[in-house]
Amino acid sequence: MPFAIRIHHPGGPEAMSWEEVEVGNPAPGEARVRHEAVGLNFIDVYHRSGLYPLPLPSGLGLEAAGVVEAVGEGVTEVGAGDRVAYAGGPVGAYSELRCLPAHRLLKLPEAIGSRTAAAMMLQGLTSAYLLLRTYRVQAGDTVLIHAVAGGVGLIACQWAKALGATVIGTVSSPAKAALAHAHGCDHIIDYSREDFAPLVREITGGEGVAVVYDGVGKDTFAGSLDSLRTCGMLVCLGNASGPVPPFDPLLLSQKGSLFLTRPTLMHYTAKRADLVALGSELFDVVGSGKVKIEVNQTYPLPDVASAHRDLAARKLTGSTILLP
Repeated sequence: MPFAIRIHHPGGPEAMSWEEVEVGNPAPGEARVRHEAVGLNFIDVYHRSGLYPLPLPSGLGLEAAGVVEAVGEGVTEVGAGDRVAYAGGPVGAYSELRCLPAHRLLKLPEAIGSRTAAAMMLQGLTSAYLLLRTYRVQAGDTVLIHAVAGGVGLIACQWAKALGATVIGTVSSPAKAALAHAHGCDHIIDYSREDFAPLVREITGGEGVAVVYDGVGKDTFAGSLDSLRTCGMLVCLGNASGPVPPFDPLLLSQKGSLFLTRPTLMHYTAKRADLVALGSELFDVVGSGKVKIEVNQTYPLPDVASAHRDLAARKLTGSTILLP
């Protein structure tokens, strides 16, 4: 029987266990996929810890790539033998084999391998909707990307540059600053040692940036608002430092009629047409070489607890994959 990571209660990395699971034939509308590589993402930590509660017991993981073994009745999107990848629900990617809705799968181009796909799908599709849908980055814009040396950060930085933007990025160490610089970040601020908002104002000649992409949360929220130009947009996409505390919406008008949004990939790809469109744009920008996907860490899937500890400690850079 195949194995998968399961949790029976929320908790730390030790809450995850490597268990035998039964995977039958795909139901109507489903495909059975044998995973070749699985993606690691911060939302997995939120699910495991209970910050984003799941019905328990549950699997974990939202992203993987592999080969379709079989399809259920009525499936037209993919067929047996297709190389595929996916990102988004339902959870359960931390597994050797699983069945899932076929309409969530995207066929992989010949040039993109399974490890690259597993490293880029969630982070790449997230970058796609952030840059092309939530706020459409234009040539000449200046944008601020927090944690720019992380998985989403490195992809979003390269993609924003390809769109003609000037990128300001924050990091938490000199090593991460060097990594961001190597990926084209124009201005790099170590927010663990410097107050980033005044520096953003200085870089932009006092104007502020068009948009802030903030996956850090509590520690950067106030400074992100102070970094925006009039009518700028703060996009909150994560809580790496903890949830943002409640605040008075009047603050948005006081700081320049600002926009604030908390988007999710699941909403932006709920319709298959939107998923396919964003996937096509991701495959194109990666295939063109404008965005390079680097797998900087790999872990055996049964040792995912170590990966979660390193992720929470911010020891990881770029993309990380788990190997079944």
